[in-house]
Order: sequence, then structure tokens, then C-alpha cells
Amino acid sequence: MKELNVEKITEAVKEMCIEANHFLSADMNKALCDAVDKEESPVGKKILDQLKENLKIAKEDMIPICQDTGMAVVFLSVGQDVHLTGGSLTDAVNEGVRRGYTEGYLRKSVVDDPIIRNNTKDNTPAVIHTEIVPGDRVEITLAPKGFGSENMSRVFMLKPADGIEGVKAAVLTAVKDAGPNACPPMVIGVGIGGTFEKCALLAKKALLRPAGKHSDIPYVKELEEELLEKINNTGIGPGGLGGRVTAFAVNVLTYPTHIAGLPVAVNICCHVNRHVTRVL
Repeated sequence: MKELNVEKITEAVKEMCIEANHFLSADMNKALCDAVDKEESPVGKKILDQLKENLKIAKEDMIPICQDTGMAVVFLSVGQDVHLTGGSLTDAVNEGVRRGYTEGYLRKSVVDDPIIRNNTKDNTPAVIHTEIVPGDRVEITLAPKGFGSENMSRVFMLKPADGIEGVKAAVLTAVKDAGPNACPPMVIGVGIGGTFEKCALLAKKALLRPAGKHSDIPYVKELEEELLEKINNTGIGPGGLGGRVTAFAVNVLTYPTHIAGLPVAVNICCHVNRHVTRVL
């Protein structure tokens, strides 16, 4: 049995909050560079070049990639052979977020009640998803989620008879309705199956898959490729000002579901799609 003091989790989360908000992940950086070559619109290409310049300035001057430093979404895969010591796991994660956003001078965007709306002043609490897995390690993935794109996300409770064509129509509806509001080029996470809440979680997790890496399931891979092509043919383009590159990637995850349902969630993310992973 491996012992792990939760203070190490706090420290890791703090560092990850700062890292994710200042440096683009390798997969997203490659997607952006590739997009510059693919973009046919002069305006679209100029916008992509400006996005690259923004990233360069953020890295060199240690300022956030975006003024919306997001709500911290944390995925924890906790090995069943790990004994956590020193306090509450949830409290440890939230303390890491508190330290990261205060010490990193990141914008605090969380309110304590969805109606009363008093700012918590430290960007806590985080949204935490915990999974118990085999092994003696703790894997932490932190994905700060800005709400320009989050507000454009949708859940569709389709009928089984709608089938895969219904899924395609739902995804395209969500993207077209989002338009420029999601800060394109986008990354689109799609969850199919499960229940109302499960498909939404699948869509959120799908955003974590490296851009350009497809599903191992043949029909899902084909669906991802077809949707990406159709989305890039909408003409929304970088910044919503027209062009070829409306999305960098469409990532789809599936899960078994009930005979009477076909839940579909579309979680849209902006061009930075921030995510960092560490293993303790």
C-alpha cells in the first residue's frame, strides 16, 4: 500500500493551475500551427497568426493565455492501492486551486451561489470528478474551462430511431448556434450514450484527448472525421470571421445506454482547450 500525503496533491494542483493558464499544451500548439497552413482565408490566416502571437507573449511575459482563466475542472484517477493521508482529498484539490489562482494572479471567476452570485475570491470550489482505478498512482488532469465556449454547449435527448444521422445533426446544430461565441477554432467534445449526466461527462472528458488522435472504434473514427469536415465547411472560420478552420478536432466518446434513449452531449471548447496532466 502506497501512502501519499494530500499536500502533494495540493502543490501539484497549484502548479497545474498556473501552467495551464500560461502555456498551451503540445497537442494544441501543433493544431494551431497546422491550421495556419490549412487556412485559405487571408482574414482567417491573420487571426490565427494573431493567436500565435498572443501565445508567444503569454509565455514570455507570464501572463494568462486568456483573460477568462476559467472554472477549474479536475479529473482524479486514484489507484485503489493508494492510501491518502493528511486530510480530505476534496479539500486538498480546492486548496490547490485557491493557491494557484491567488499566487498566480489569475482571474477569480467563481460565485458561491448561482443566483445570489457573491464571488468566492479564490476561484473555488473546483468541479471534481474522481474515479477509483487499479494501481498505486494518482493521476490528476486539470482543465480550466472558460465560459464563452461552455455556454455554447448542449445536451440532446434523442430517440433511438434518430440514429447516427440524428447525432450528426445535433452536433452541427450546436456548432452552428455557437458561431463566433465559442472563440473558434474550436475543439468539440461529444458524448454519446449513458444517461443525461453521463453523456455530458463523456463530452467533457473527450476534450482531454490530444487533438488529432482519433477513437479506436472504426465507426466513431469515421464520425469524428466526417463531423470535422462538415464543421470546417460551415465557413464560420477563425474568430467567426470566415474561413476554412472552424475546428481543430472533434473527439467522440461513447457509453452503453438504455433501449429507449440516445443521449448526446456537445461540449465546445475555445482554441486553447487548456489541459495539464500529472501523475503522483
